[in-house]
Amino acid sequence: MVRFAEVFPDQEVVLTLSRQLGWSHFIEIIYVKTDLQREFYAEMCRVERWSVRRLREKIGGMLFERTALSRKPDELARKELANLRNEDRLTPDLVFRDPYFLDFLGLKNTYSEKDFEAAILREMEQFILELGAGFTFVARQKRIVIDGEDFYIDLLFYHRKAPPSGRRRAVMWSTHNIPTTPTRVWA
Repeated sequence: MVRFAEVFPDQEVVLTLSRQLGWSHFIEIIYVKTDLQREFYAEMCRVERWSVRRLREKIGGMLFERTALSRKPDELARKELANLRNEDRLTPDLVFRDPYFLDFLGLKNTYSEKDFEAAILREMEQFILELGAGFTFVARQKRIVIDGEDFYIDLLFYHRKAPPSGRRRAVMWSTHNIPTTPTRVWA
């Protein structure tokens, strides 16, 4: 109880979170290293409705450290988390991760594009959970034309919760070089 009071001194924050998180969630969160990380996990848990098991997986998988938010100065990160708390609005810095952990695909050191794509489709649920809440699968081998030349996006996803004015709603995963986009993930 003492640790809980030290970590969450603001009673208003506790009251707000306790409406949506259980005691087991708080037990996991109070042992996270920094205030900023605790705030991140508490808010993401609230917004994405994580179970305690999912929260443990996200903390163990160092989700905070893999988001763009962790690379921002603390003051800007806190501002972004405050916006999430007040407006329930996810930003690209909260949604996209670097790197993505794809060990669950079971691929060995070298594999073909076809094997990679088949593994993702086989493990689609786990893959989308790794991307984060709000993603939906749109298409496989989606054809696009750039400067009159055909290109194929291996897997195309759409993020339903990203703000429409945001620059990152569609996410394509491609192992090919597509002009104006980096290989692998483009957002």
